[in-house]
Order: sequence, then C-alpha cells, then structure tokens
Amino acid sequence: MEQFWTFLTSRPTDQGWLWWLVPTTLQALALIVALLLAQAFLMYFDRKVWAAVQMRKGPNVVGPFGLLQSFADLFKFVFKEIVIPAGANKALFLLAPIITFVLALVGWAVIPVGPGMVGADINVGILYLFAISSLGVYGIIIGGWASNSKYPFLGSLRSAAQMVSYEVSIGFVIITVLLLVGSLNLSDIVNSQARAGGGFWNWNFIPLFPMFVVFFISALAETNRPPFDLPEAESELVAGYQVEYSSTLFLMFMIGELANIVLMCAMLTLLFFGGWHSPIPWAPLETIPVFWFMLKTFFFFFMFAMVKAIVPRYRYDQLMRIGWKIFLPLSLVWVLLVAGVMLAFPDLAAYFQSWRL
Repeated sequence: MEQFWTFLTSRPTDQGWLWWLVPTTLQALALIVALLLAQAFLMYFDRKVWAAVQMRKGPNVVGPFGLLQSFADLFKFVFKEIVIPAGANKALFLLAPIITFVLALVGWAVIPVGPGMVGADINVGILYLFAISSLGVYGIIIGGWASNSKYPFLGSLRSAAQMVSYEVSIGFVIITVLLLVGSLNLSDIVNSQARAGGGFWNWNFIPLFPMFVVFFISALAETNRPPFDLPEAESELVAGYQVEYSSTLFLMFMIGELANIVLMCAMLTLLFFGGWHSPIPWAPLETIPVFWFMLKTFFFFFMFAMVKAIVPRYRYDQLMRIGWKIFLPLSLVWVLLVAGVMLAFPDLAAYFQSWRL
C-alpha cells in the first residue's frame, strides 16, 4: 500500500500522479454530467418540435410545461426489469449497449467548447473522432447478433451497411476542411475561421458549402436519424437492432444515439461555422465563447429535429444510392478541386492558413 501511494504521489509531474488524476477525473465527470443534463432537455425540445409540426402539444404534464418529462422517462427505464431472452448470448447482450454508450461519451473528450476549454486538446483530434465513430457500429452489430433473433440481426446488418457507407463521405468532407486549415487539431480548425479579423464570412461553410450540405445529410444517416432511420424501421423490422432490449439497456442505446447526434451538431459547428467565435467580429461578443458554441450546436439540433418531423422516410435502396452514387463522387471531386486550387493559387492558400501567423 505504501508503494502504491508513493507511485501516485511521485512523477511524472512535479505535483505527483494523484494531483494530476483527481482534477482530470473531476473534469471528465463534470463534462459527462453536463452532457447528460443537456441531452435530457434536448430530447424534450426534440419532442416539442415534432409535436408542433404535427399541431400537438407534446410533453406537457410532468413538471412546468413538461420540462421534467425526460427525467420521468429516465426513472421509468431505470426501475423496470431487465429482460434477457433465453437464447441470447448474455455477456454480449449486456456488453453491446455499454459499448454504444461509452463510445458516444468518450468522443466528447476532444470537443473544444471555448478557447482552452477542452478535455484533451490533442493534435489528431479529427482522427480520434473518426476512429470513435467507426467503432460505434460494433455496439449495434453485437446487440443485433447477441439477441438471437432474426429481426434485430437484420436491423444491425442494415445499420452496419448504412453507417460504413456514410462514414466514407464524411471522411472525404473532413479532408476538404483539413486541406484548407492544414491541421488535425479541432481548436486550430476553429481558430482558422477567425482569420483576417474574424466574422462569419471567414467561416468554412462559405467556400465549402456543398461539403457542408453533404456532411449534414451524412450525419443524419450516420446517426440513424430520420429520414434515414432504416435500421429502426418499425413497419419493416419491428424496431430494429434493439427490439429485444428493455429497461436500462435500451436506455443506454438511446442515450448513445442522442449523444452521437449532438456530437455531429457540434462537429458541424466546429468544422464549418466558426466554433465558439462570434459571427460579428466585435470584441464584447467574443467574451462569451461558450454561448456561441452552444447556440450554434442548438441551431443544428433544431435543424435535425425539423428534418425528422417533415421529411418522409427513404427506401433502403434510395439511401444506398445517395451515399455511393451521389455523395461519394461529389466529395471526391471536391477534395481534388480544393487541393488543386490550394496548389494553383499560393496566395489563396496563404490566406486560408494565415491563422498560423
């Protein structure tokens, strides 16, 4: 025990391991708690938007204006009995929602919400996020297979094909952003959009507007969001890969899916809409960076909610055709176009990367 305590309170830092571990753990817990609380109210907002489009009231009973409905749903799921099918692989059945839940949360470790306000400001933040999003499909595949039922299995296969297909387009879209910025660090990508004094006219969505549209639609498909929720198409597959899940396990799948949706909204904010920077380069507005980041992320979540409410569901062949025959060629062409322009016009390339100076 004495040797263990010596290890904690010794190098690699002058203060010791313990003094590094405690604040880092508290920071991670604060981020997770804030994210889960935000998701509770975003779920409420999502249901309200959907209800408003359909001329309904939506949640309006639990708490003032129904604000506590998400917390009531949480308690309902937590206190329900966990039912595991007799023929299921119990270990994998329990592991699948945990994988989805954990991977959805750890992706937020590299998301900067303000200058210096990031859990891990690593130089390969984009690669980290791409790796985490790629691993997320394993939770769905394992959940569908471990249920030992044909309907969840078919839903998980659909989801795997869908997520892999649209990850390709998302990857090429991100490459176009990296070609402009010249860095894999998310904070650098945000700061690059404040070049030449800042302002929304320096944000990446202007020179890369087609790629912004491709990323937005691909994010809907990547997160199984309507109108691309084919893995959960109730009319065809009962309820998709999670049909055999109940109680807390089902809740973990849903929290993971919602966390991925909010993560994609944050990525749209960081890559194309200036992150925490104000749309108008006025010094007093730049003093509230977290507000701008939250406002932009909330705006994109509202757009996701509106798409869910007003766009009809696509057929699966239409979904695959859009991903492979439209988005993939378009993103490839834009990668070549951006790379060619950056090489042919050194002055323009210097302007986009003037943030380094």
